[in-house]
Amino acid sequence: MSTSKDLKTVSVESVHRPRLIGRVVYLFEQVVPDPFALSIGLTLLVVVLAAIAAPDASIPTILTSWYDGVFAILGFTAQMVLMLVTGFVVADAPVVRRGLSRLASRVTTPTHAVLLVFPVVAVAAWLNWALGLVVAAFLSREIGRRTRVDFGWLVAASFSAWSVCNSGLSSPIPLSQATHHNALNFVDKITGHVVPLSDTIFAPFVLVPTILVVVVMAVIFVLMHPNGGDIQAFLESTPNESVNHHARGRRASPAARMERSFVGVAFMLMMGVGYLVVTWSRKGFALDINNTILIFLLIGLALRGSPVAYADAIREGAKQTGSMLLQYPVYGGIMGVMTGTGLVGVFVKGFVAVANDVTLPVWSFLSSLIITFLVPSAGGHWAVQGPFVVPAALSLHASVARTAMGVAMAENVSNMLQPFWAVPIVAMAGIRLQRVMGYTAITFLVSLVIYTTALLVVP
Repeated sequence: MSTSKDLKTVSVESVHRPRLIGRVVYLFEQVVPDPFALSIGLTLLVVVLAAIAAPDASIPTILTSWYDGVFAILGFTAQMVLMLVTGFVVADAPVVRRGLSRLASRVTTPTHAVLLVFPVVAVAAWLNWALGLVVAAFLSREIGRRTRVDFGWLVAASFSAWSVCNSGLSSPIPLSQATHHNALNFVDKITGHVVPLSDTIFAPFVLVPTILVVVVMAVIFVLMHPNGGDIQAFLESTPNESVNHHARGRRASPAARMERSFVGVAFMLMMGVGYLVVTWSRKGFALDINNTILIFLLIGLALRGSPVAYADAIREGAKQTGSMLLQYPVYGGIMGVMTGTGLVGVFVKGFVAVANDVTLPVWSFLSSLIITFLVPSAGGHWAVQGPFVVPAALSLHASVARTAMGVAMAENVSNMLQPFWAVPIVAMAGIRLQRVMGYTAITFLVSLVIYTTALLVVP
């Protein structure tokens, strides 16, 4: 005889899957390879293009440029890894999880779920993309555990709310352009100047569509919730427990007391906050990649309360970083080949030939939609596209900030069909990717229209 859980599982898996979801699943599971394999294929494509079209494409130049690019981006790779794990630690802190649980306990209907998920996840993602991913997964699980909603729909709603992250404070594209001597600050390399965040993520042409996507998609998701027997509810799974890396037998030792003491945390907080106060008092308030990481590091330390608790949390967050450690150096190699062989100049001439100072940001946006499918990480993507869109903007006297953010905003859009960032959220939520991507295809279409319009008409 089947148990009630068995019956529930059978009923969930036997529900007819929408045709759109089936097509998206086929596209990403049967046609598109693993992102790391894809990055290798893109490297091959760029090498072939350089050999055919670049003015300085000798074999020694290609090989040397590739090698230099791989290792030139390692610092940026470490910055992005720290951005992820420090955001993860904040979202996974017990006090934050208890807060999410209390919020979820108020949800009784699908509409309530949408009204909670979209603002909470969007704000978290805007603050830090890693924080947003973890909040989206945890909040979806807490709501799904308590309320009868379609769980695939709920996770898709959370992922759609997360999509605005590349318009926020942790987006590597505007942050790198605001940071002097950053490996990916192509504006600084050419002009010696940086692009402040007031010209990018805080500009109306970015803020307006970001808010519109959250509001409009919240309404659409309320209308898209399945009815009756089509609802596929959340199925509880055994949660993964954090591993205690410190032996219980040494809890009374001097080393163990030091590990659990708040003194070390207090010292780090004093150093970090002191640095920010001194720097901002001298130079004015400004955010870049490094001080954004520092802020989340300090928040995580304060929430965890002891060095050993924070170290254990970092180990858990580091499990999510493997793909980034693999892919960023490969994208750096692509950037090296493009710049070292002169292939960048070929692309710049192509953009200059078809665009003007008004349309270049839109061309940057549209080309970014395609490149995102090949290079799904914003930092790696910028390493490929930045070297030719920034010189094109300077040549045409177009807005560099708008051109750069065209790339970032297209990341928001394409991520709804590119499974690279959906994988960690569905893994943390405990759901199959197939049940999510069909809904996010709608987010792709709606946000495509909103962001394109904003680039053209919003000042």
